[in-house]
Amino acid sequence: TKGFGGGIQVVATFIPIIGFLFLFLSALEDSGYMSRAAFVMDRFMRMIGLPGKSFVPMIVGFGCNVPAIMATRTLENQRDRILTNLMNPFMSCGARLPVYALFAAAFFPVGGQNIVFGLYLLGIAVAVLTGLIMRHTLFKGETSPFIMELPAYHMPTLRGVFTRTWDRLKSFLFNAGRIIVPMVLVLNFLNAWGTDGSFGQENSNQSVLSEIGKALTPMFKPMGIEKDNWPATVGVFTGVLAKEAVVGTLDALYSQLSTVDNASIEKTPFKLNESLIAALQTIPNNLGAVADNLLDPLGLNIGTVDDMAVAADEQKVKANTFAAMQQRYDGKVGAFAYLLFILLYAPCVAATAAIHRETNMGWTVFVVFWTTGIAYMTATVFYQGMTFERHPEYSLMWISGLISAFVIVITALWLTGKQAMAKQVRESVNDII
Repeated sequence: TKGFGGGIQVVATFIPIIGFLFLFLSALEDSGYMSRAAFVMDRFMRMIGLPGKSFVPMIVGFGCNVPAIMATRTLENQRDRILTNLMNPFMSCGARLPVYALFAAAFFPVGGQNIVFGLYLLGIAVAVLTGLIMRHTLFKGETSPFIMELPAYHMPTLRGVFTRTWDRLKSFLFNAGRIIVPMVLVLNFLNAWGTDGSFGQENSNQSVLSEIGKALTPMFKPMGIEKDNWPATVGVFTGVLAKEAVVGTLDALYSQLSTVDNASIEKTPFKLNESLIAALQTIPNNLGAVADNLLDPLGLNIGTVDDMAVAADEQKVKANTFAAMQQRYDGKVGAFAYLLFILLYAPCVAATAAIHRETNMGWTVFVVFWTTGIAYMTATVFYQGMTFERHPEYSLMWISGLISAFVIVITALWLTGKQAMAKQVRESVNDII
């Protein structure tokens, strides 16, 4: 029930986000502003083969990829929707920021904010690179001309805006939910199921998910993840469930592996009165957080990174987590390589379900493999390049091998696009005849 309920909870958490997104998009469309915004950005977006309307979903992606992907339905052309969905997962959403902040506090106490800013810029660069590659391979040909009549500005009607919003939100709940709930159920089941057959092993080293992580950790060795750092692999899997779950997973597992004996902490009995008082005492802090969120709507503030004690308190992690992380990563190079992978690898289940809703299963699988492949190649090439002097032959093998594989993939995409264009030309000629 927890896994099934967890899936419903994941879907429910996106109702206000996506609901307000569709509400404001519908209002902008009905007022006539969206058409003008599309024309303003059209020349810039056309450089990567997209119309100006794609700019809005890309910007929304910095907050959350799910509403950004759902916003692509405002694009009339199927080609534009697919290409935008291919690029959107690389826009670093707010859920990834706690992971950046955790590693910045542990490994980059000086200049950590610059590291985070660099990750955001890198995500944009990879998204643009993806657009350019797809424009010259799978989506070859000239971008369709963007011609439309600019409607006059007018006040949107409440009935029209709410009707359009409800139709779009209902479509997300019933279509994306069918994908999200089963995937969350499976991941939560593996996380709670112990290797001894017991349940209740969430985020522990006795769960089946942890054992899977330990078994797959050697695959991540080329990017600096050693066998004793298996919690990093488990964090990757829970990140598929939700990117914000990575910090909780790493905190739980690393704190267990630290030298501090958590079992010696005496458990206090539950008291309802004290719990209610403690809950009431959090109200002023939470009201203050509302003001902070208004000033930082995308959640781009990483907080304190130069003081580990303060950073641990801000990020709600145990202080000994930092020490355990520093022992298991290969310094700043290994930590940054892991951050590169977190930045670029497959989107969460909610975003994946949204991509499936807006495209089809084939393109959804392609997005997952493309993003994960780019993430693995980028993290490995970076790590091997930075540690080249330690093992030149090993590093050269991985760097040359991954670059060669990337070239082969691009060539295959180019040939596929060429065949698709030739088929399209033949069909057009047959229609004329």
